[in-house]
Amino acid sequence: MSTTTYAQPAAATSFFAATCVSGNGPQADALALQAVLADGERLLATLAPPGRRSGQERTTAELVHAQCREWRRRFMQDHAAWVYDCLTAGRTLRLRIGALALAAARMFPGLVPTEAQLENERTLFQGDKEGREIDQGIFFAALLADRGCGAHLVDSMLQPSVRARAYAADFRRDGRIALDTLLLERRGPVAHLTVCNREHLNAEDNTLIDDMETAVDLVLLDDASRVGVLRGGAVAHPKYAGRRVFSAGINLKHLHRGQISFVDFLLRRELGYIHKIWRGLLEHDTDGRPVRRDKPWIAAVDSFAIGGGAQLLLVFDHVIAASDSFFSLPAAQEGIVPGVANLRLTRALGTRLARQVILGGRAIRAADPEAALVFDRIVAPEAMDAEIERAAGEYDNAAVTANRRMLNMAEESSDMFRSYMAEFAAEQALRLYSPDVIGKLQHR
Repeated sequence: MSTTTYAQPAAATSFFAATCVSGNGPQADALALQAVLADGERLLATLAPPGRRSGQERTTAELVHAQCREWRRRFMQDHAAWVYDCLTAGRTLRLRIGALALAAARMFPGLVPTEAQLENERTLFQGDKEGREIDQGIFFAALLADRGCGAHLVDSMLQPSVRARAYAADFRRDGRIALDTLLLERRGPVAHLTVCNREHLNAEDNTLIDDMETAVDLVLLDDASRVGVLRGGAVAHPKYAGRRVFSAGINLKHLHRGQISFVDFLLRRELGYIHKIWRGLLEHDTDGRPVRRDKPWIAAVDSFAIGGGAQLLLVFDHVIAASDSFFSLPAAQEGIVPGVANLRLTRALGTRLARQVILGGRAIRAADPEAALVFDRIVAPEAMDAEIERAAGEYDNAAVTANRRMLNMAEESSDMFRSYMAEFAAEQALRLYSPDVIGKLQHR
């Protein structure tokens, strides 16, 4: 048992009796919130680090966090639009979620974790963290729940990334970019994205999310690329050595080690590259009018598409699968929410089968009749290359681009997506730090 002094009852009583609602407007409420959250931090500082706390210290920390999070929720519920306008200069700035979170930490102390707090958390196993990303979940859930600032934020995330803009001229000239975990090559009018996270069964981690968004942006920015194709490369795992694998989903080792970021991975992948595949880039001309850049996308599934890999298939226009492949969404067994699959899978599979896949963990193999609901074409593994070339030629059609845009608009409006992401932000942040998820990660 730790000998560190924990929060004394008198200090705790004073803390829990405090209020952060002044009734004098958002600025006064922000100052009141800052004061009570600072008191909470002082109480937490009297405790041992999370991984070494005694039972009584853990209880104290849980109560302090619960109270602080309730105050944050109330403040954001009342003032989300005002906070967003302060951070974006009246919505004249389009900040990405990472920059927005850091700006909020500076402008509204205590509302979300600082960069230093997050850096400290990244050095810890998931089960040994303070769980400060939950506060980011509260923040983004409130912003996205507000129709006005939520729509502005969703559109802001459809802009090309700074990194992609830096590579754009090179890709236009050379038709090839090698990133840490991904290779992008233009062959004729077709841009081929090959995932190369070989040591991890092409699983997703923070680096791959950054590389994926960069590559998707480059394809959409490149006028010579008219169709995008995503395929997994050969992996190094002994069981699949030398074989192509589409995706093993989230890297659970990295999650256990505390290396999966809530903002830069879990939110960014949904609001960033996956949404860009679905809806395209959104830019503005010199007169401020919106300009969209979208293209048809083809996914080629070798071996398996698990978890996040299966989620990806739901935004592609055409999915080709090897006859020995399968897809599954084991997020419920892992304890987390499978991205936007809960919104999109029902459209593909119907309600009962979607529940079997998401809630029951059912895998759908290419040989199963139900596979045709997600896999458009199923071919022998040795026929994959020829089928990809055939499909890419078929989808290289301006009318395909126009009609996919209209189909996507009819299936899932931007407002529907925004509303879903508001709930997702709150729920997924809690799931990341829930005891059942931590226990499963430690067991694995």
